[in-house]
Amino acid sequence: MKRNIQFIVCVLVVLCLNVDSAIAQTRSYEGTITVNPVRLEQLRDSLFVDMDIILNGVKVKSTRGVDLMPQLISGENMYRFPKVTLKGRDEYMVYERALSLMNAEEKADYEKPYVVERVNKTTNKTIRYHYVLPYESWMADAHLDMQRDECGCGETLLMKVEPVTDKVTLEHIPVPYAITPHLAFVKPVVEEIKQRDIQVESVLDFEVNKTNIRPEYMNNPQELAKIRTMIDDLNSDASIEVKGLDIIGYASPEGSLANNKRLSEGRAMALRDYLTSRYDFPRSLYHTIFGGENWDGLVKVLNAGNIDYKNEMLAIIDNYSLDTERKARLKQLHGGVPYQYLLKNVYPRLRVAVCRVNYNVKNFDVDEAKEVIKKRPQNLSLNEMFMVANSYPEGSSDFVDVFEVAVRMYPENSIANINAAAAALSHNDPVSAERYLSRVNAKDNSPEYNNAMGVLSLLKGEYELAEKYLKAAAASGLKVAKDNLEELEKKRANMAEIEKRMG
Repeated sequence: MKRNIQFIVCVLVVLCLNVDSAIAQTRSYEGTITVNPVRLEQLRDSLFVDMDIILNGVKVKSTRGVDLMPQLISGENMYRFPKVTLKGRDEYMVYERALSLMNAEEKADYEKPYVVERVNKTTNKTIRYHYVLPYESWMADAHLDMQRDECGCGETLLMKVEPVTDKVTLEHIPVPYAITPHLAFVKPVVEEIKQRDIQVESVLDFEVNKTNIRPEYMNNPQELAKIRTMIDDLNSDASIEVKGLDIIGYASPEGSLANNKRLSEGRAMALRDYLTSRYDFPRSLYHTIFGGENWDGLVKVLNAGNIDYKNEMLAIIDNYSLDTERKARLKQLHGGVPYQYLLKNVYPRLRVAVCRVNYNVKNFDVDEAKEVIKKRPQNLSLNEMFMVANSYPEGSSDFVDVFEVAVRMYPENSIANINAAAAALSHNDPVSAERYLSRVNAKDNSPEYNNAMGVLSLLKGEYELAEKYLKAAAASGLKVAKDNLEELEKKRANMAEIEKRMG
């Protein structure tokens, strides 16, 4: 919430009472002191006060001082701000001496000024006064007074003076209106059965034309460990029930397709036998599959690496659909030099085995889900995460964090991205919101998507686009979209007022 509060600076000339009248009429300084109010504004839970205290040819008499004391007043309520003190040479020395003689208790009780200036020579300068205090409701119609005390006696007398040397004026200039976004979140569909799968790709080393696994052969210890780690992690989770294990064998694209199929299927069965010897899953849960010759893997390697003739090899793969034609063209390219490189350095990495585990996860109530999200968020459905988010106050850090976890777990899901965008906008983070919304299919056209796009456009200053999205969302019956359209009109009116005042 942002609000401008009345900013009136009253100039009070403060004189000492019960002193010689001739002294009372003698000023402590030469020159003029002008107070220019800059800001008196509520922003959320704070009140911001800024003013410039301008010294124009000011020189304070050696044994004298001047205190400028701002205070916020509304009816019987008052808040005193730290004072600004200007001191002559001797008075400043007395002040420093007094500070040095204070004990710890006296220093703790000492009401420290905002600033103490030694002004024993003619001075032209501006003191920037900035102060922030907690906002209270009585401050809504408060104004700022400035008192001046030239003797430090603590007694004040309000006198009428001609507004010549210390006149304070303020021309009201509207502050840019801060838009308050109104956001909508999409409730995901409940998953009755939470089916999941996870897989590991391993490049196992086999002896030439052999299909049996040697666990200690070449890189097999590390590659088999990846598969075991995945399965062990699932087995240790009591909320998971394994429903199937798919062993998929891929062959490198050289030799005959029939021989490649025989080898990859045999190697997949070897991996299945290796796993059945170590885990007690029923054998019926295992399924061995021939994934085919790994042309996709070859394209991926060529695109990622700096390999000679790679563009010509990619063109062959792209232009010839039959495997036999591709193989023949690759063998003939540049006298077989690139092909020999592939046989030695690339094809071994394409003979991969994928172990994919299919499993179900139990459903959680909101209290269980609040614990699960901390350790295994992948076990939660979007709806369960939505329940967790809504167990926290809307817009709180915990509320926003849950939607960010959800979009990490489901990065391609439109609902996850719309909700993460709305959460980001609630924290005034249009950069993240725009990234999430870019992942949503433009054909989504849900009211929540249109509302989020409208708010994003509002914050970016794209008001015509904002109006288009918000009207579409409002036409679907989304109430917050109508609230955002009102925010848009307030912003436009504010801009028009500023332009009128400034131009």
